[in-house]
Amino acid sequence: MYRFRQLLYRSDFVRLNRINTISPGIVVTPLAYDEFNANGEGYQRMIDASAAQRTGTSDEIAEAAAFLLGEHARFITGTDLLIDGGVIASIRTGEYKLC
Repeated sequence: MYRFRQLLYRSDFVRLNRINTISPGIVVTPLAYDEFNANGEGYQRMIDASAAQRTGTSDEIAEAAAFLLGEHARFITGTDLLIDGGVIASIRTGEYKLC
């Protein structure tokens, strides 16, 4: 990570490349099923408190990534795309409390 940050601070690298990140929320994957089995009640409370009231899919994350890589997002750079169905918003508004 340190070397990546050093690269980002080089002005020619930043000028010639778009740097964006994606922060996915609860996404249904085989690994997620293991997590749900271990702490299903906690995850369900989080899902219920979110605006979407459901989990995300890997296809939704892939579509967002494709958008960021595509022609319509050429002016988007230096941002983090939060794709969590509203979980962070529910935490910030007090709808969901982290334990």
